[in-house]
Amino acid sequence: MSSMSAAVSESKPWWQFGHVWLVIAGPVIVIIAGFVTLWLAVSRPDPVITEDYYREGIEINQTLANSEKSRAPALKARNHAATPAEDQPR
Repeated sequence: MSSMSAAVSESKPWWQFGHVWLVIAGPVIVIIAGFVTLWLAVSRPDPVITEDYYREGIEINQTLANSEKSRAPALKARNHAATPAEDQPR
């Protein structure tokens, strides 16, 4: 029994056990990540869209439709890739 009483009287403080820090580290990391996310959200706000965003979108689509660069090669390649192997020209 003397060895048992010696072990109890010589116990270490809680902060000297590695497992305690392992348990504490998880929630602390989550809290720090939350503050970093909050800082990013506050310091870099999303830009506000313009009042005439719909008209600008239509203009962009018209520009793309009338441009010299046709989308025909991309459509042809897409259709060719979707064709089964036995139906492809040789």
